[in-house]
Amino acid sequence: MVILLTIIFVVSAILLGALVLLQDDQGEGVGGMFGGGSGTPFGSRAGNILTRATTILATIFLLSAFGVAWLNRSPSSDDVEARARARQAEQTAPSDWYAPDTAPKPAETPAAPQAAPAPAAAPAAAPAAPKGN
Repeated sequence: MVILLTIIFVVSAILLGALVLLQDDQGEGVGGMFGGGSGTPFGSRAGNILTRATTILATIFLLSAFGVAWLNRSPSSDDVEARARARQAEQTAPSDWYAPDTAPKPAETPAAPQAAPAPAAAPAAAPAAPKGN
């Protein structure tokens, strides 16, 4: 459906451009280029084939443009802009560089005292040698 509507959109855009380029810039259409035309200031009001074709193609072009936009809309109905702003706020640092930092800083808690290492056991004393003689 989207592909068909896109093809209609592109073809109508090309044909509409070609029809506009074919028309005479003074509003008389192709009839003015070949010597025809009427004596009224705005040309014949009966409407020639190019004027009607341009109107029909312009209508098809606009309707297909709205159709393509409708079919390619975002599927979610929630606020996409608010989510994007929230995500951007999370990723960037605050820009309050001009205001002094008055927020109280959390008090540093001293680290829990660690138990002193147990003294190394003294080596077992060798039996005392007899003093003597």
